[in-house]
Amino acid sequence: MSLFTRVSLAVGLALLPHLVLAQAPAPIKPKVMLVTMFAPEAQTWIDRLALKQEVRVPGLSAEYPVIRCNTEDVCLLVTGMGQTNAAASTLALALSPKFDLRQSYFLIAGIAGISPKHGTLGTTAWAHYLVEFGTQWEIDSRDAPKDWPTGYIGINTKGPNEKPPLDYKTEVFELNPKLQAKAFALSQKVELTESQESSAWRKHYPAAPANQPPQVTRCDTLAGNTWFSGTRLSERAEVWTRLLTDNQGEYCTTQQEDNSTYEALLRASREGLVDIQRLAVVRAGSDFDRPYPGYSEVDNLLKYADQGGFVPALENLYRTGNPLVQAILKHWSAWEKGVPDA
Repeated sequence: MSLFTRVSLAVGLALLPHLVLAQAPAPIKPKVMLVTMFAPEAQTWIDRLALKQEVRVPGLSAEYPVIRCNTEDVCLLVTGMGQTNAAASTLALALSPKFDLRQSYFLIAGIAGISPKHGTLGTTAWAHYLVEFGTQWEIDSRDAPKDWPTGYIGINTKGPNEKPPLDYKTEVFELNPKLQAKAFALSQKVELTESQESSAWRKHYPAAPANQPPQVTRCDTLAGNTWFSGTRLSERAEVWTRLLTDNQGEYCTTQQEDNSTYEALLRASREGLVDIQRLAVVRAGSDFDRPYPGYSEVDNLLKYADQGGFVPALENLYRTGNPLVQAILKHWSAWEKGVPDA
């Protein structure tokens, strides 16, 4: 190898890191990152907010491999359904060098089962507490003591009304109450929609708010991969939420992912990659978690689609969440350093 060749090679190798850095695009800095779980939840946001830019992020779900963004600094993640997809996709995004999420607000917006004690089909609920339902001991209810309402009890407890020691550290999370209050204030007067089917179905329930038109409310959400349905399990969800929140929380919606998404963001927050205090969660009732009096417990699960709440729930997620999104965008100077007081 000639001297000239050796010198040229050495210079080229020395300059290579600088050339790579010069060619790498600056990370995207979303003001808002929307988090949905599957395509129907995402589509309304994609259409209404013109989320046309696609950014491929390694580690996302094979079904949803890109983050979608618009020109106004709003982006959207579709995690894939269930706890595993939610945690893996969220952490992949948080660790991606393609995004700078340190000042981003995260909005989880998804459909859920709804308690008739706190809402109806199409009701949207801003959560304060995220409660994990699956992290319990379970025995077949037919083998449980007669004074146990179900086969569920807290891990390392002696009965269904005893609070467990929370050894997993993911059983319950408290969201930023200031952000929840702000989100609710911005959206509480939004007019929500319902379908002919959901309007007819809610009238089977004997009391409000189940038999009234949907409204925006505040109550807490419960996560678990097992899609449960029925009066007894829903009542267990109420008890479990009160136990884990020391009687501060009020169960109203049931879904699969939110504790997993939160934990992924919490780990990223500990590394300074996101701010966990900038996370809000809204869920919309697409079906009732228990039947109306006289209706079959089994059919409430197997024929949940007959309730007609799916389409209005998707629309109402946008109607409820978008006021928060627009407030952040239009008044970024007030939101940039944290949730504003006024």
